Amino acid sequence: MAKQGRFSRFLFGSYEEPKTAEPTDADAVDGAVDDVEGNPVDVIEIAADDRPKADTDAAALVEVEPSQEELQEIAADVLSQAEPIAAPDADVVAEIPVEPETQLPWYQRLKRGLSRSSGALGEGITSIFTKRKLDDDTLQDLEDILIQADLGVETAMTITERLSDGRYNKQVTDHEVQEILAEEVDKVLAPVAKRLQITQLESGPHVILMIGVNGAGKTTTIGKLAQKLGAEGKKVMLAAGDTFRAAAIDQLKVWGERTGAPVIARDVGSDAAGLAYDAMSEAKEQGMDVLLIDTAGRLQNRKELMAELEKIVRVIKKHDETAPHSVLLVLDATTGQNALNQVEVFTKMAGVTGLVMTKLDGTARGGILVAISAKHKMPVHFIGVGEGVDDLEPFESRDFARAIAGLADE
Repeated sequence: MAKQGRFSRFLFGSYEEPKTAEPTDADAVDGAVDDVEGNPVDVIEIAADDRPKADTDAAALVEVEPSQEELQEIAADVLSQAEPIAAPDADVVAEIPVEPETQLPWYQRLKRGLSRSSGALGEGITSIFTKRKLDDDTLQDLEDILIQADLGVETAMTITERLSDGRYNKQVTDHEVQEILAEEVDKVLAPVAKRLQITQLESGPHVILMIGVNGAGKTTTIGKLAQKLGAEGKKVMLAAGDTFRAAAIDQLKVWGERTGAPVIARDVGSDAAGLAYDAMSEAKEQGMDVLLIDTAGRLQNRKELMAELEKIVRVIKKHDETAPHSVLLVLDATTGQNALNQVEVFTKMAGVTGLVMTKLDGTARGGILVAISAKHKMPVHFIGVGEGVDDLEPFESRDFARAIAGLADE
């Protein structure tokens, strides 16, 4: 056979003159797999699936080997139809840890996470203040945009009043508006931006009860908090108190394996209050620093479920009168104005001590955190802007204010 060119060797692999017998189709497949510089496991699995069964007539598998000229024609045809190499599938990339992503500074991840909110505000502000003077109509349009972003009526009015002071009937740039927006939002949020304090108690672990409606992200937040607290050198135990869902129990067990935290779990349908009591006993016996207790998601208008939450709190207090030491309400930012009502109802039922706002990257109405803070003055401990562990961070008011206004960090 004629000497094989470099291009054909790249496409079809090296060719060696057989010494004894012609290679079988299966051998050809295995040889091709060895030459692939991609994901050999996937290719092997696909090739194996496509192979005929062992009892297939071998004669039916014989194919006429193409000549060198035919191979060259095929190669030319492939090359002419080839397209630029596309980026890998998002689902595949998601399975592979990417170090540069986790090394992005927090402000960049926060700004990216709030891009939908800041983008909506930025577009609205730019459209208003392009070649327009600051008059009553302009101020009303701005106030409407701020309210639509769920910043709240009080905050929206404060911003428009501040903007009009000394600038009325004058040309105003969108950047001026963004700066004032960031400053006023920071004023609202600064008093509630507080770190979660973990106390060292002689009576036992610091007990954190996680509550919220269905789908707010309680279980995932518990896992992320366990990771962070463990990294600080604290001994953490998890309690799978969402006994209604097998998936929630399994999910918490996975987080326990990842973080090295023991998990107290019972069968689906078990009494959640009893599990919480048992978990406190285990945590104290094992000398844990922190006990994170998951609970089932419950709508604030379901009285029987809210009554069960009250029962869990009562049972915990029988074990330790000072517990739970922290009651964190996990809020889904995508629920918008409904989150305001959640804070009010859950605080009455379970004595909420602080907030965790999740899924800020999934909504254009991230300003709801500002409205909640202005109305309830509730401490905000953490915010989440993504699925990664590093996408849940302690809340910093200035960073949030500048990010939602679409401004660069200074």
